[in-house]
Amino acid sequence: MLITLHWLSRRSLRFLHALGGAVGWLAYAFSASYRQCLRDNTSLAGLDAAQRRAAVAEAGRLALELPRLWLRPPGAPIADPVRWEGEALIDSLIAAGRGFVLLTPHMGSFEVAAQAYAERFGARQPMTVLYRPARQRWLREIEERARTRPCLNTAPANLSGVRLMLRALKRGETIGMLPDQVPPQGQGVWASFFGRPAYTMTLAARLLQQTGAGVAVLYVERLARGAGYVVRVMPLAETPPEGAADEAAALAINRSMEAVIRMKPTQYLWGYHRYKAPRGSAEP
Repeated sequence: MLITLHWLSRRSLRFLHALGGAVGWLAYAFSASYRQCLRDNTSLAGLDAAQRRAAVAEAGRLALELPRLWLRPPGAPIADPVRWEGEALIDSLIAAGRGFVLLTPHMGSFEVAAQAYAERFGARQPMTVLYRPARQRWLREIEERARTRPCLNTAPANLSGVRLMLRALKRGETIGMLPDQVPPQGQGVWASFFGRPAYTMTLAARLLQQTGAGVAVLYVERLARGAGYVVRVMPLAETPPEGAADEAAALAINRSMEAVIRMKPTQYLWGYHRYKAPRGSAEP
């Protein structure tokens, strides 16, 4: 497997995206559970048949571009063109002299997001990202090496990771997280996401309320035919009300993620089990 990943890491992005489209359809054809999950989630969000087909291929492209991103030498820049839109918002958040939170849904090339930030802004304000380690040891080791870059630190999705992120914010640094990631039991609440209750993390809203940090949304659009990426930065569509209960704050975050996803719905990871109940919990 490692030999294959290293071979893929040396291929062009255009080649990987072409191959990835086919891989996406293979996964769709051979996994009934994945196929059903993707169909159910796209139906909830109102995607038509053409958009669903495009989302199948985009999921494969996401998977195949990872070796090229992860296995490049430490300190080497992202190998493909990265264009920014809305980066003035990050400039203003850094100029404010306090920490801030970047929220990135499972959309587009979300693995590029933190590395692109670190390359452009990390020297001015380092970043710590929350992640869930892979179960397989070999993949976990690759992820840890790939995600730890200059001016970019990682924090596991557990209590120690939460403490790391809180300390980073208090130092006036940046933190990043996937707010549509299903948290463990006791670390979330049920809130509507595209019209269906989804177990939603409370961490993002609590960090904002406890620290007074700034916040922005960042997602990375994958351009066609291996042309690179566009990093888009924007304010939250709906800011959690000050002092709001966890449920209201989580709903505001979910609505903001829905607004971003609707901008490029074919690049959202619809096969992700967003509506699963965490272990020890039951759906409402």
